[in-house]
Amino acid sequence: MTSIPDAQLSHIGLFVNDVPLMKAFYTRMLGLVVSDEGFHTGRELVFLTRNPDEHHQLVLAKVEGRPTNGVSSLNQLSFRLKSLEDLRTYFAFYAKEGVKGLEGRDHGNSWSLYISDPEGNKIELYVPTPWHVSQPWRAPLDLTLSAEAIVAQTEARLKDVPSAKPAADRAAELKQRLAQSR
Repeated sequence: MTSIPDAQLSHIGLFVNDVPLMKAFYTRMLGLVVSDEGFHTGRELVFLTRNPDEHHQLVLAKVEGRPTNGVSSLNQLSFRLKSLEDLRTYFAFYAKEGVKGLEGRDHGNSWSLYISDPEGNKIELYVPTPWHVSQPWRAPLDLTLSAEAIVAQTEARLKDVPSAKPAADRAAELKQRLAQSR
């Protein structure tokens, strides 16, 4: 196989129907800021970011004539957080705001919080755990528990999961596989 340069996900484009509503949602609910906005080839575009080194991490694009039957061409947007406490903070904020589709999930490899934006697109906020578990795997996640209780609960659940192992071991395996594929 030919060696290819490392490519990391940097941004996502999302078709929207109501630009002001969606811009307000992503700025208020995820803390993104507008880095640019305007029109190009019949599209209204808004560029948003939370990273000063990235011009945009999310582009909202309105295209005239797009079907509005409620079906998205997007599975989900995923945002990595730094800590379980950050995830718990988002949960409390979203619960207070009455955000739709609020659901916590323990995936073994991550603790995730799912919500829906105003047009029904799924958003995941997540924090990696110190473990790897073959996916798909899920259990309920109660983000009203303390971070310590959540960690203990996940660790207890994983004792009986044959594929569970330290995340560092899985990362080493993947690093080796990636090196072999180049």
